Amino acid sequence: MHGLNPPQRAAVEHTDGPLLVLAGAGSGKTRVIVEKIAHLIASGRMPARRIAAITFTNKSAKEMKERVAKRIRGDAAEGLTVCTFHALGLKMLQIDHAKAGLRRGFSVFDSDDSAAQVKDLLPPGSKPDVLDNARNLISRAKNAGLSPEEAMAASRGPREVEAAALYARYQARLQTFNAVDFDDLIRLPVQLLEADEDMRLAWRERIGYLLVDECQDTNDAQYRLLKAIAGPKGLFTCVGDDDQSIYAWRGANPDNLLTLGTDYPSLRIVKLEQNYRCSNRVLRAANALIAHNPHEHLKTLWSENADGERIRIWECRDGAHEAEKVAAELHFIATAKQAPWSDFCILFRSNHQSRALEKALQLLRVPYHLTGGTAFLERGEVKDALSWLRLVANPDDDAAFLRAVQAPRREVGATTLAKLAELAQKSHMPMSRAAESVGVLKQLAPRAGNALDGFIGIIRGLRGDAQRLPPAELVRVLAEKSGLLASIRAQCKDEASFQRRRQNLEELAEWFEGGKGSGPGELAAQLALLSHADKGEAGNQVRLMSLHAAKGLEFRYVFIVGVNDGTLPHEAAMEEGSLDEERRLLYVGITRAKEQLWLSYCREAQRWGDRFRLQPSRFFDELPPAEVQRDGADPVADAARKQERAQAGLAAIRALLEEG
Repeated sequence: MHGLNPPQRAAVEHTDGPLLVLAGAGSGKTRVIVEKIAHLIASGRMPARRIAAITFTNKSAKEMKERVAKRIRGDAAEGLTVCTFHALGLKMLQIDHAKAGLRRGFSVFDSDDSAAQVKDLLPPGSKPDVLDNARNLISRAKNAGLSPEEAMAASRGPREVEAAALYARYQARLQTFNAVDFDDLIRLPVQLLEADEDMRLAWRERIGYLLVDECQDTNDAQYRLLKAIAGPKGLFTCVGDDDQSIYAWRGANPDNLLTLGTDYPSLRIVKLEQNYRCSNRVLRAANALIAHNPHEHLKTLWSENADGERIRIWECRDGAHEAEKVAAELHFIATAKQAPWSDFCILFRSNHQSRALEKALQLLRVPYHLTGGTAFLERGEVKDALSWLRLVANPDDDAAFLRAVQAPRREVGATTLAKLAELAQKSHMPMSRAAESVGVLKQLAPRAGNALDGFIGIIRGLRGDAQRLPPAELVRVLAEKSGLLASIRAQCKDEASFQRRRQNLEELAEWFEGGKGSGPGELAAQLALLSHADKGEAGNQVRLMSLHAAKGLEFRYVFIVGVNDGTLPHEAAMEEGSLDEERRLLYVGITRAKEQLWLSYCREAQRWGDRFRLQPSRFFDELPPAEVQRDGADPVADAARKQERAQAGLAAIRALLEEG
């Protein structure tokens, strides 16, 4: 525990009861969690196999595992669990699947699968917004830990009653398919633990000590899971920061931090307030801003770092001017200070704001990485292969069947599939089982029936392969036998395109390496847990991302654009008078900056051909004047800076012309 400050040490050494660590931005919370795991093991307080550390993303879990491996040498950490809430829920369902009414090898539906099922249950011709609203209502009920029956009992008004009825039908369909969706990975374990004392005791024996990172982001179901596992002894450490709770829109409940104190009266609270990341000017501005939010436990971040540069506030004509100004400043600093592009980040409230920024960066030949591009598991050929794999593992998975039977395309069209679904429903069997029935196939057009029979033959062969091949090799064989590779080759205009897409399938196979023969069903379910927000490394590029995506990251130079009323804070929050989360969002953005921070706003914008005036964000009035420097406040310095940037810009243009 060498190098820990006194509050960090106190958090590590407290192991006899419930603990809440209120960890401010950049205060070393991950180190505290890693050190606490090491302390629990080294002191003999708890063996590694009975410790579980829960994070919110697979990337965070991976980083924590790596840090624990460096901290704890040898096999002392063997059996330690470091995973997401959903991965823990999946593990619980895999062990206790029968209690949840599931069969071994059940499927985990992704968002597309779930959307397809909900759409099928809605009246024909339902508009996309009706589908989105229905899915959100179902997800909200599940995140609150409600069963279909409980959701119906809690319904208020016709709209909620209708949504609860849809939820019941949707859940019945999942049961028929031997499947769960992502939200069920928390809801079902919670309901099982709360209803079954033997199961509760068994899991408390498996997990003797629980550490939960980013506790302010837990929803109600996740909090109930924590409480069910921890039990009355409350052997847990929850680490969180109510000032960084920015996910209420997806069910996060920051009041769970307060509920801990009610449910566990002996809860000890430790505050981590020393920041190791930011300059003191940035911290003073962040503290002043967030002080306008109500607090049960007030924190004041401080640092031993230098004061640093004042925060620059820029007024820009419009979005295009703003983007050009940011790109030019960024390019100038990178050139003047020989700073790598990865030191820079541009943050915005909404993803559409990136378009002007991308154009401005491209003109200056600045490499950038936009967070939110197509994730690996969203690539078409990867989703196709996974649908085949899921169907091999689970013949009852209709969502996988519908995608696999059309990837690659064969003589099975929408009319045939609709007829097959009707016949399967009448026979009370999944579609793939119906396609195996001679009686069903005879009721379809001959060409379609033959095509389905051929498809089922391939699936049967792959099920045989699954019994003898390692999972990674099964993926490679599947790519060939399914016809996916041949289809990709036919679609690609050149060899390079084909090899790129083929490599995606090879990478998928590599993800299965070391599966230890756990079976394709369990491995497919594990893959379903991979967060679509976990992207590959950006390398030496400027990062462009939303403020929501920036939490947990840090950069030397940070630009926050579009700091206007109506954007930040968002128009909906202004109308509802609910500014607390918007303020927390800006607070998160500000505390990403290690050395310098820029905040910019626009005087006007254009929409549908009309220009209209914009107002700077009301949050500017909450920043201390001594810590900021606005455009025009120092005309001499502004003029010198403008000339310096203009000369650098001309030099960049000359360099481009010489290249041409």
